[in-house]
Amino acid sequence: MTTYAADLAAVRAAAERVRGVVHRTPVLTSETLDRLAGRAVFFKCENLQKTGAFKYRGATNAVRKLTDAEAARGVVTHSSGNHAQALALAARVRGVPAYIVMPRTAPAVKKAAVEGYGGIVTVCEPNLADRERTANEIAARTGAVLIPPFDHPDVIAGQGTAALELLEDVPDLDAVVAPVGGGGLVSGFCAAAKGLNPGCRVFAAEPLGADDAARSKAAGEWQPQTAPNSIADGLLTSLGTLTWPFVRDQVERVVVVTEEQIRQAMRLVWERMKLVIEPSAGVGVAAVLSDEFRALAGVRKVGVVLCGGNVSLDKLYW
Repeated sequence: MTTYAADLAAVRAAAERVRGVVHRTPVLTSETLDRLAGRAVFFKCENLQKTGAFKYRGATNAVRKLTDAEAARGVVTHSSGNHAQALALAARVRGVPAYIVMPRTAPAVKKAAVEGYGGIVTVCEPNLADRERTANEIAARTGAVLIPPFDHPDVIAGQGTAALELLEDVPDLDAVVAPVGGGGLVSGFCAAAKGLNPGCRVFAAEPLGADDAARSKAAGEWQPQTAPNSIADGLLTSLGTLTWPFVRDQVERVVVVTEEQIRQAMRLVWERMKLVIEPSAGVGVAAVLSDEFRALAGVRKVGVVLCGGNVSLDKLYW
């Protein structure tokens, strides 16, 4: 029997740990999107979360679960995106150092955001090997605890708190949809949704240009990400060893969408719902609006997580 990295009990414990620290984000609806999707759609607005993305949940849970002795040494990660900002803020709230390794190619605005949250940034070469080597060197030198972006039980449980809130607000959902990159979010959704209601169907959404989860699911074995290319820059990572079993066993289907579908979905949410979402969040919306998803039987009410809203307003994707 497979043992998963997180379950409903872990998600509920995480919810208690992060209560009053992370935002309980709203669940919103749109008659226009309901009509286009052919069913009732409920949007969990993690674009309105602190640091602008769901990542703050997992980072906060992981940091707050550390013992005082562990936390005093600080935390370290390698990330150029939302996890970097989330961990920096979670560490600042607890009053401990956060060492963030970022590639030299990371946008200046993201580096500035991490530093604004109190993160101590170390720049490395833009490849995974150098990122990991630099983070490991910092951990060895400082004793800081490594908290990776997605492949960590406490991070997965923390992300699952978004699903827990969604299902508390709309308990009779037939299905939930989450974008998938490294898989921390959709794994947390599996743990929470399947734990609360084994009949709730879990779907992942993925860009065609970074479709390792779909390929892995089809093959029945983990397939690495190769040369990902998508505007959904938060979803370009391969699944991890802890997240792949959730996708393999508990995700019913990975819905793959094109760049044009992502752009159209993203613009639709901006225009009709007046919500700023990033392309990665547009992937989940695009999946629900796709012909493949519209053809599903037995899904009257579906929840979709808008995973983040961190975009540069100097660059609109349409």
